[in-house]
Amino acid sequence: MSKSKFSDDFKRDAVHQITVRGYAVSEVSQRLGVSTHSLYLWVKKFSKASDVDSNEDHAAENRRLKRELARVTEERDILKKATVYFARDAK
Repeated sequence: MSKSKFSDDFKRDAVHQITVRGYAVSEVSQRLGVSTHSLYLWVKKFSKASDVDSNEDHAAENRRLKRELARVTEERDILKKATVYFARDAK
C-alpha cells in the first residue's frame, strides 16, 4: 500500500476550500482524491496556523487604517483652516 505525500500548499488549499469557501469535506475529498479522515486532520492542523495568520493580518490592517485615518484627519483639518482663511478674505 503506497502512501501519498501531499505538499503543505496542497493541504492548505484543501483546508481553504473547506473553511473559507464553505465546501463540504466529502465534496473536497472526492474532488481531490483524499480521504475525509486526512482532510479532517489537515483542517485541525492548518486552521490553527491560519488563525495566527489571520490575527497578524488583522493587526497589520489595523495599523494601516490608523495611519490612513491620521492622514485624512490632518487633511480635513487643513481644509477647515483654509476655508476659514478664505472666508475671512472674502469679507
